[in-house]
Amino acid sequence: MTILNKISLFQFRNYSQEAFQLDNSVTCITGANGSGKTNFLDAVYYLCYTKSYFSASVQQSAQHNTDGFRIEGIFSKNERLETIVCKYKNAKKEVSAGNVLYEKMSDHIGKFTAVMIAPDDIELINDGSELRRKFMDSILGQSDSNYLESLLQYQRVLLQRNAWLKMYAFQTVQDYSFLDYYNAQLQQYGGYIFECRQQFVQQFLPLLVKYYQLLSGAKEVAGLVYQSDLHTKKLSVWLDDSLPNDFRYQRTLRGIHKDELSFLLDGISIKNFGSQGQKKSYLFALKLAQYEYVSQVLGSSPILLLDDIFEKLDQQRMEALLHIISANHFGQVILTDTHENRVRAAFGAEKEIGFIRL
Repeated sequence: MTILNKISLFQFRNYSQEAFQLDNSVTCITGANGSGKTNFLDAVYYLCYTKSYFSASVQQSAQHNTDGFRIEGIFSKNERLETIVCKYKNAKKEVSAGNVLYEKMSDHIGKFTAVMIAPDDIELINDGSELRRKFMDSILGQSDSNYLESLLQYQRVLLQRNAWLKMYAFQTVQDYSFLDYYNAQLQQYGGYIFECRQQFVQQFLPLLVKYYQLLSGAKEVAGLVYQSDLHTKKLSVWLDDSLPNDFRYQRTLRGIHKDELSFLLDGISIKNFGSQGQKKSYLFALKLAQYEYVSQVLGSSPILLLDDIFEKLDQQRMEALLHIISANHFGQVILTDTHENRVRAAFGAEKEIGFIRL
């Protein structure tokens, strides 16, 4: 079980210099809107994954008019304490564990885990396929270091192949040796990624079905379908067959970077036909299934981060969610809300909750 015991923030978003102790299995961050509740959760996520959950730019995590930030967390896992420090200064990012710097950020992924549920996560259902691939990749990347390395290498080679296509799009090509090399590399890494994704969906689907039923009590059944070019032909064949179109569009049009996850209810697309209530239940079921999958694969429960959920769920779904996360097998939960009394009433008098008031 991953437990965060203490977190210290320096120039991280709206925090100048603060330190917080987390002594309970459930901790609620309370305060007015704009006080830094979501930023607190983001700092916890950053310690686990060396990046922000909400922003792609590292600089945006630094306090306004500063040149960097520092986050320090003291974790316990299997009764062993470890200090993680994430620093960003003068455009340089560093992460250390026990005062030892990582040579590669990817070496830290999977060591400490967290699952975030935030209001804008509904985009996972409503937006394009890239977000759903990232969702799948983020889960597999922390549970299989070979998968993460294969994904990084695939993306690197894909950039090189696309650059080659742009260079020779309007020229007569005499030497295809570079292209042959790129194709072989994409086949090697892409084949492994494809197999892992297939296995993941098979293992993940029963968890999704279970949690959707628990949250909604509905008669419809949640579904998940993995769609890939590699279901019909090897990637090497696709790359050869689509080369004329690749030249025309100056990018690689076929491969695992085009894979899709289709979210379904009773076999029908929830993106196109689901109600808002169904989408919320499905989203929370996805995240809870992610939580259990990671727990099973890594043998350790992640930290569950819940941002502003009381404002987003109706009473029935909220009661179902709280019943799930109050179970004994659940690990540390950190949530945010503007109303302390609402949180106390939701969990009931028997649950001891720690409060951090901003």
